[in-house]
Amino acid sequence: MNPIDLDHVLTVLGAAAWSTDEQSRARVAGALALALAVYDGHTRDQGTPYLEHPLAVVTLLRTEIRVSHPEILLLALLHDALEVAPESEALLVQHLGGRFTVRLRAMTADHRLDQRPKAAGDETRWRFKQAALPPEDLLVRLADRLHNLRDLAASPNLDRRRRFLRSLEDFYLPLADAARGLSPHLKAMHALLHVEYVRHQQEVRP
Repeated sequence: MNPIDLDHVLTVLGAAAWSTDEQSRARVAGALALALAVYDGHTRDQGTPYLEHPLAVVTLLRTEIRVSHPEILLLALLHDALEVAPESEALLVQHLGGRFTVRLRAMTADHRLDQRPKAAGDETRWRFKQAALPPEDLLVRLADRLHNLRDLAASPNLDRRRRFLRSLEDFYLPLADAARGLSPHLKAMHALLHVEYVRHQQEVRP
């Protein structure tokens, strides 16, 4: 597979349709080059380059939820940056600003930010943190869960798939249901997540 380059990322983002100012921000601020650098050398559990995941989340938002706002798409592109490379925070602040980086911190579990093993109480804190996200940031987080769910379909580990589905049933679907009235995008995301959950639940049912 050829390495993912800047032009490919621009294409996935649909940046050709952005205004001149928005294209300049993406290029001059270094968001795209930073994404390439942050995710470089990291792989997913499936052995694929990590960057393929945030690009898939961007594609999902653009093509299935009809999101076109550059800020949301850049947030989706970098949503796992601090999870994968917490040490990149200073660079993120430098190139994208403190406000954008604070949003990324809010979308990242504390134990990832602290670079430590998960401890008692972390899961509860993480759920509260996600429930407090503003609508656009929550939309990105739910798109992330939807892509993870689709990725999980290829996993031969049924126990892992069942645990993931339980977390959807216990937390993410109720969260998406509660938020679906906040925007048409969140309404569409809730519907997609529910359909995928039902389909996968049938596949792993004992």
